[in-house]
Amino acid sequence: MILHELIDYSTLKMIWWLLLGVLLIGFAVTDGFDMGVGTLLPFVGETDTERRVAINTIGATWEGNQVWFILGGGAIFAAWPPLYAISFSGFYLAMFIVLAAMILRPVAFKYRSKRPDPSWRNGWDWALFVGSSVPALVFGVAVGNVLMGVPFRLDADLRMTYEGSFLGLFSPFSLLCGLLSLSMLVMHGGAWLGLRADGVVAERGQRAGSFAAVFVLVLFAVGGGLVSSGYVSGYQITSDIDPGMPANPLWKEVIVAPDAWMRNFEAHAIFWLAPALGFLGAFGALVGLQTRFEGLTFLCSKLSVFGIISTVGVAMFPFLLPSSIQPSASLTVWDASSSHATLFNMLVATIIFLPIVLIYTAWVYRVLWGKVDERTIEDNNHTAY
Repeated sequence: MILHELIDYSTLKMIWWLLLGVLLIGFAVTDGFDMGVGTLLPFVGETDTERRVAINTIGATWEGNQVWFILGGGAIFAAWPPLYAISFSGFYLAMFIVLAAMILRPVAFKYRSKRPDPSWRNGWDWALFVGSSVPALVFGVAVGNVLMGVPFRLDADLRMTYEGSFLGLFSPFSLLCGLLSLSMLVMHGGAWLGLRADGVVAERGQRAGSFAAVFVLVLFAVGGGLVSSGYVSGYQITSDIDPGMPANPLWKEVIVAPDAWMRNFEAHAIFWLAPALGFLGAFGALVGLQTRFEGLTFLCSKLSVFGIISTVGVAMFPFLLPSSIQPSASLTVWDASSSHATLFNMLVATIIFLPIVLIYTAWVYRVLWGKVDERTIEDNNHTAY
């Protein structure tokens, strides 16, 4: 009870905003290279053995990496209920496509090896491609829509009405964000293949990752230019707001301003570190992929993923989900959270269980570490993948 009182409501909201970022970045960094490898699979492997090399670099860990996705969704549901309700309702068809693709991926992993028939395995390889590339693309499209604002409104009883359409999600800017997300994870997957695969599969993965790194640099620069130039307007709170306020998004005034997403960077110069890491990490990954510095390449790739996602979070803070048709209904860190007790109890559970997840994950990677090559696959033809 004493500890409960020591951490005030506004501090808990800030902690959970940071933890949400950690979970989303954790998902992108871990399951991201799985998706990157799955996207590259039909192109880095010309034979069944070569494709099995690529699959076996992620086969032992991909299921554990998806824990971050589950944790992220659970955190949104428990810590920010209005965000969960509105985003999953508004993006219903898009989320359905993502979930269908993410269901297809494990099915492909499990069924690919059940028959030696080449057409059977080739079909499941393309299923892995779809199950990996579609979520990577749609997640980026969703982020682009969030930056532009989502067409929802709230009535006086906080009932939500979504006025958008599925096709309306695919604007030029949101597609740019989707391509950036896909390129980022393909770069990450190429860096992973260079680190874990050997021979021709590693070489092709590094080559594809190099092209993807160039796209990351270009698309991130173009996206940043569109935001900073005012092509993509941001949102700004103009009324007083109490960080410890109850969950009621309608208790504030919000305007749409061309330079709003740049104001946090102008107010706090240290925030420029986020986009700098995005660019420098991608450039470092590009150089590493060209020069075959495998460990450094993968580290730079992770830094780029961290920087790009952090840039979005820092630019939007304290907004979580802006409304393009009723700006005052936009969800923020301060007015869309769960109760003080819920956030505190979740924090206690996180402090206990998150280290266990991290320790177990580190142990698994340590035990299963090593290069995968064609000789290994041929000598162990009974492997699951």
